[in-house]
Amino acid sequence: VTSPIDESHLCDLQMANADDVEVAVQAAYKAFKSWKVELPSVRARYLYKLADLIDQHRETIAKIESLDNGKSLFCSRFDVNLVVNYIRSCAGFCDKCDGRTINTGANYLNFTKREPLGVCGQIIPWNFPIMMFAWKIGPALATGNCVVLKPASATPLSALYVCKLVQEAGIPAGVINVIPGSGRGCGNAILKHPLVKKVAFTGSTEIGKQVMIDAADSVKKVTLELGGKSPNIVFDDCNLERTVQNLITGIFFNGGEVCCAGSRIYIQDTVYDKVLEAFKEAISKLKIGNPFEEGVFQGAQTTPDQFQTVLDYIKIGKESGAKVLTGGERIGDKGYFVQPTVLYDCSPDMRIVEDQIFGPVAAGPMFSSIDDLIEKANNSIYGLAAGIHTEDLNKAFIVADRLEAGSVWINTYNDLHENVPFGGYKESGIGREMGQEAFDNYTQVKAVRVKLNTPSI
Repeated sequence: VTSPIDESHLCDLQMANADDVEVAVQAAYKAFKSWKVELPSVRARYLYKLADLIDQHRETIAKIESLDNGKSLFCSRFDVNLVVNYIRSCAGFCDKCDGRTINTGANYLNFTKREPLGVCGQIIPWNFPIMMFAWKIGPALATGNCVVLKPASATPLSALYVCKLVQEAGIPAGVINVIPGSGRGCGNAILKHPLVKKVAFTGSTEIGKQVMIDAADSVKKVTLELGGKSPNIVFDDCNLERTVQNLITGIFFNGGEVCCAGSRIYIQDTVYDKVLEAFKEAISKLKIGNPFEEGVFQGAQTTPDQFQTVLDYIKIGKESGAKVLTGGERIGDKGYFVQPTVLYDCSPDMRIVEDQIFGPVAAGPMFSSIDDLIEKANNSIYGLAAGIHTEDLNKAFIVADRLEAGSVWINTYNDLHENVPFGGYKESGIGREMGQEAFDNYTQVKAVRVKLNTPSI
């Protein structure tokens, strides 16, 4: 494991292979037999205890996350706070996973039950390691499943640290199994194991498509949270000061390594220059650098490959004719730091407008009318999120209704809450994380129909 801050060696880990996956799956399968029939109140106590322990260790976990991932301590603390809140939310759902009765006439009793799936394979990315850990294990455990989870090979440390807290919380052995390893040697074995009944994957759209293919052999239930190229829309009647801060949060939070990042900033033509000027001034005040320094907002990119990809896309943008408002260069010669970058005067067919860059790079196209905007905003294979900035809520609701996106933020951005579902349209994924909808991913419905005899009395 290497630190993206200074490229130093942090530690060595055992790399799991297919044999390790077999051990983990068998452990989960054995534990499932008792975990699925455990009282919901008991499962809730375990999850509440785990949340309390993460809360107690939140600063340690945040610092591990920044050291391993490169994100600022500000971002890591945000992540851990959501983790605590979300696991507590899942604990509260344990005894809410119920069915319904169905009226088909006096001679029948019909009811449904929601039952757990079994062993769930979960593969998480490197951009939000501890948050994705919580998003995956929380609903799975609450509904009575057991998990085999593979953290990203670049960022396994926070998940492994929390394993200690899982044990301390008393969660039975085999309920949560964490196995660090590569996608090929470890991830593929999870996907293809016949005892794994559900796969949850967060990552790129390209790999997500392959996950669906691999899971099809045994018809596993699949949820995917994939890529995005989200439009962040600025109307001429917006609150400029607030909007600029939302633009910064939308693209530079977590170093732009956010699947729903507002990386296509559509600005109405009547305020285009004014918004860009204010945006540039606000960016100039951002502090970028060592995640552990006070006041740093943007840290390092997580991997050397992604770091180079970001720089390559900036070069592509320049060569295709886009102008640089600010940024565009590497910072320093050690670690994976990139200047916050905004490219403007962009045409819709430029790669910097179409492709997911996954870094602190925004493209700033222009629009003139709502119809023009909707056509441009929806012209994407992705549909994960969108932002709307206007003081006219009537207009905001109308535009939100026409956008092809799983999440639409109005006068805010990257504004997550544990009770609000998150997920995408189109090639941005299948299923939802968080909210009540997340629990549907981890249950199956059993219908029971009883024929009633007419009483003889």
